[in-house]
Amino acid sequence: MRMNAGGSNDPNSEDTSVELAVEVFSMLADATRVRIILALRSQELSVSTLADIVSKSPASVSQHLAKLRLARIVLTRQDGTKIFYRLANEHASQLVTEAIYQAEHSLSADPAHHRAAHPAPAGIR
Repeated sequence: MRMNAGGSNDPNSEDTSVELAVEVFSMLADATRVRIILALRSQELSVSTLADIVSKSPASVSQHLAKLRLARIVLTRQDGTKIFYRLANEHASQLVTEAIYQAEHSLSADPAHHRAAHPAPAGIR
């Protein structure tokens, strides 16, 4: 992830924001990374715990976390020899939740998130 979009030299320009948004969507265009973000919605977790949750090897999860960290989507905290991951802010979680809601619309004319006051998207623990 570049996090340094071309187009305009002004970091506040719409062109720069659009380019960076595309990079964020690209980073989120992976099922394992989406599952990691969902797992980190309300708590920080270690690599081994995340690996169990997303049913992937710790090495694979570490690679995904490294990409999410580079993109500034997750932050770390070290406790002894363990590293814990958390979301940098609420926006990645909101993007993933909205994407799941959009996907539910393609599956049903009356998706679950419309039937409940505060539903969790399908597949969210």
